[in-house]
Amino acid sequence: MTVAIIGYGRFGRALGSLLDAAGIAYRAWDTVTDIPEPHRAGSIPELLSGAEQVVVAVPVPRMREVLETLRPHLTPEQLVLDVGSVKVKPVQAMNEVLGTKVPWVGTHPLFGPLSLAMAERPLRVVVSPNPLHPDAARRARSFFERLGCEVIEQTPEGHDRIMAHTHALTFFVAKGMVDAGSGVDVPFAPASFKALSRTIELVRSDAGHLFTAIQHENPFAHEARGHLLQALGAIHQELEAIPPEAATPDTPGMELPALETGLPELKETREHIDQLDRELVELLARRAELARRAIRTKAEAGQPVPDPAREDEMIATRRAWATELGLDPDGVESIFRAVLRFSRRAQQTKG
Repeated sequence: MTVAIIGYGRFGRALGSLLDAAGIAYRAWDTVTDIPEPHRAGSIPELLSGAEQVVVAVPVPRMREVLETLRPHLTPEQLVLDVGSVKVKPVQAMNEVLGTKVPWVGTHPLFGPLSLAMAERPLRVVVSPNPLHPDAARRARSFFERLGCEVIEQTPEGHDRIMAHTHALTFFVAKGMVDAGSGVDVPFAPASFKALSRTIELVRSDAGHLFTAIQHENPFAHEARGHLLQALGAIHQELEAIPPEAATPDTPGMELPALETGLPELKETREHIDQLDRELVELLARRAELARRAIRTKAEAGQPVPDPAREDEMIATRRAWATELGLDPDGVESIFRAVLRFSRRAQQTKG
């Protein structure tokens, strides 16, 4: 398989790294971004020549223009995929420009450069089945599964409605908190804010440049923002109407709905433990992927894989962390030595 990537911005480069890891050849073309020599195409015809998959990784407002540029050079054997964070408008553009002549399908990888750098798993991709080309979704699924992704099928409208109430609102709230100066360089913060703080940092570092596009190109984002602002405004007005001396934990309308009522303390504690254990397993998966990445980098650089000095330094550091947190350093050392053994086995089983 050979893949053509048009647009070598942040996501185009990230996709290239996934293709490299999967051993899939690719070429890329971009008028403004530097592309490494082995993957650089000098022209659109050179980019598309022999490519089975054509990934259009450009901003959604440029989609139609780029598709019209590609159209004279595409063949019915090729599959065109967009990777935009909204689906209704890109699918409309592909339908109008490519129609029934060239197979196409809308997709949305639910990850970005930072997600890949942090080895977050699983990697998920939404694929929108295309009635004009019934086999296109299957080919897209096969392509992304080769990259190690899980595939979810959803209509363009269904995708954008969900993204409006999740992706778009997350960006909207994050930007509002940043502009309001919330949580910027604070010396301490409650646990309840830490998850929000991480979300804000992810939005800013992974896809902050997409803010306007996510809000304007999603046809349902305006409605979602309006509902949120209406709900917040109503809460604000209700809070203003309650005299301070009358405010109680069970003030009508002000309590947050509980996930479940009447949970015995032991059951609730066990559920928290299960959740933490799930997070630990996910972190182990990410750590194993980062370890495999380090092994590949060492091999390419001709460096020896075993590094006892690095392992001793790691263990010493983690013992110090344990001491700072009031944990048994010997016990923590045993855990991390087990983690190192686990990482070695993971490297051997997945190469």
